[in-house]
Amino acid sequence: MSGTLKILPMTASDYDGVRALWMTIKGFGIRALDDSREDVERFIRRNPTTSVVARMDGRIVGSILCGSDGRQGALYHVCVAEEYRRHGIGTQMVAYCIRELTRMGINKVALIAFKSNDVGNAFWKQIGWKQTDANYYELTLNEKNTVEFNRS
Repeated sequence: MSGTLKILPMTASDYDGVRALWMTIKGFGIRALDDSREDVERFIRRNPTTSVVARMDGRIVGSILCGSDGRQGALYHVCVAEEYRRHGIGTQMVAYCIRELTRMGINKVALIAFKSNDVGNAFWKQIGWKQTDANYYELTLNEKNTVEFNRS
């Protein structure tokens, strides 16, 4: 790892770099509509200070979509480029998001990590997050919003 790490609020202009990062993460699930430029930009407009990117060596090496419904915070698509992992970047990005949510008066934050995501699940446990016994349910309202998993 070389260069200076910068943890910055995500902006709409970061979309191409963030999506390029997503495409490098094995097993990463990308939704056709929710993860489109238009929907990510809408999410950032609704949550202008909470999402974050990590920049180093002239590129985006980490990102988190973070938002709140006014009651609870949520983290989505937490990722760090493989070659930049284990240097505290994920921990710093999560801390950024938590500071912003706390500043907004949010008292709880949640995320979803796939059971098969061994790297992600180990990370969350390492930084002190607790797994709940809750079941996660979803209902797809638009069948065009399919999920494609990065197999590379």
